Amino acid sequence: MSNFTINAVIREDQGKGASRRLRKEDMVPAVVYGGAKNKKPLSLSLVNKDFIKLTNNDNFFSSIITLVIDGKEEKVIIKDLQRHPAKPLLLHADFQRITKTSKISIKVPISFENFSQSVVAKAAAKFAVEANVVEVLCLADKLPESVSVDLTNVVEGQVVHLSDITVPAGVEIVALRRGEDHNQSIGYVYSPRGTKE
Repeated sequence: MSNFTINAVIREDQGKGASRRLRKEDMVPAVVYGGAKNKKPLSLSLVNKDFIKLTNNDNFFSSIITLVIDGKEEKVIIKDLQRHPAKPLLLHADFQRITKTSKISIKVPISFENFSQSVVAKAAAKFAVEANVVEVLCLADKLPESVSVDLTNVVEGQVVHLSDITVPAGVEIVALRRGEDHNQSIGYVYSPRGTKE
């Protein structure tokens, strides 16, 4: 599991005006919530240039993060991140505290493996990826860095679905908990001429 640490300070000022002032100082307003029932949401500020470096790593969004708030550590996941549409600035972040006993839902990367070893790949077929992340539900200590799909035995025209993903014990795919109707496609095999069979 990748290790990411962010330093944060508690902010007393609230509202849009306070957030604008923070951004002018190259700080990012953020909120951390959840955890034990008696834990209140905390308004925080983070250093933009340090935070943005972490967000450039794709693993950041599917990892447990250590938030250091005035010297005390909190384990969190990122739930929402607002970016400036044109500038390298982060506008706001939401973090969710995690506990040993509460399950978390988070998006993790999908790794499509062994297509080059399949019979259809050797016959010049291609594989088109339709989704490269999937939302999973698990306890924090079961969180995988990624989940995988083995494409060794795919055939021409085959559509690969969420149910084809291999997940570790204790990990569930959120969409599949809602029923078979939510077993969406995540990729398909097609012939060199580009037609989806």
